[in-house]
Amino acid sequence: MRLSAPIFRLKKTARQIARENSIPLNQALNRIAKEEGFDSWSLLAAHYNQRQTNRQVLSQLEAGDLVLLAARPFQGKTTLGLSLLARASREGRFGAYFTLYHTEEEVKERLEELGQDHSSADLLIDASNEISSSHIIERLSDYPSAGVIVIDYLQLLDQRRETPELSVQVDMLGAFAREEGHIIVLISQIDRAYDGSAKPMPDLADVYLPNPVNLGAFTKTCFINDGVIDVQAV
Repeated sequence: MRLSAPIFRLKKTARQIARENSIPLNQALNRIAKEEGFDSWSLLAAHYNQRQTNRQVLSQLEAGDLVLLAARPFQGKTTLGLSLLARASREGRFGAYFTLYHTEEEVKERLEELGQDHSSADLLIDASNEISSSHIIERLSDYPSAGVIVIDYLQLLDQRRETPELSVQVDMLGAFAREEGHIIVLISQIDRAYDGSAKPMPDLADVYLPNPVNLGAFTKTCFINDGVIDVQAV
C-alpha cells in the first residue's frame, strides 16, 4: 500500500489536526493512519519500514550484540522491536519480549497484527513487575541461546529499590549477551529536548537518562525518526 504523502508530511498534518482540534497528538496520528488504511499509526510506521525492519535491521545485528533501540514517541520503536522477534521466529530462532510498559495481552495483540503466532514455544512474553537484568537472565536460563531478546524499556529497569542501579544492569545484560550469543535489544526513550527539525536523526547524546548509564556498553544503536531507521556500531 502506497502512502498518500511522505511520512514526515503526514506527521506535520497530524500535528496541525491536534492543534486545531485540541486533541492529543497520538489521536491525530491514529486518525491520519486510518485515512491511509491502517488501524493505528504504529502499524502505518511498521508498514513504511517493513522491508528494512524484517530483513535489513536484523541482518545488521550479530550474536552477542547489546542494542539500544531509541526514538521519540509514536515513531514505531515498539513495533520495530516486535518485528525483530517476528523475523527471528520466521528464521527459526528463539525470541523473548520483556516489558514493564505493556501488558501481556497488549503484546499478543501487537504480534497478531504483525502476523506472528504468539503461542509458539520459541517465543517468551514476560510482563511481570519483577523484570530486571537478574530476572531476565534467570528466565532465559532454560531457553535456547543465540536468541533475539527485546526489553521494553531501558528507563524502567531500575524503578524498584531492590534492583541494582541501571548502569550495573546494562553491564550485566551486555555480558549475558556475549556469553549466550543472544542479541539483546533495549528499547529506550529520547529526551524531550530533541528537535527533529534541527537534527534529522537522534544520537546517543539525545537518549533520556534519569539515572547514569555507560552508553559505551552498547555495541549497536538503532535510532528511528520520521520513518527512517539508522543502525550503527557504537
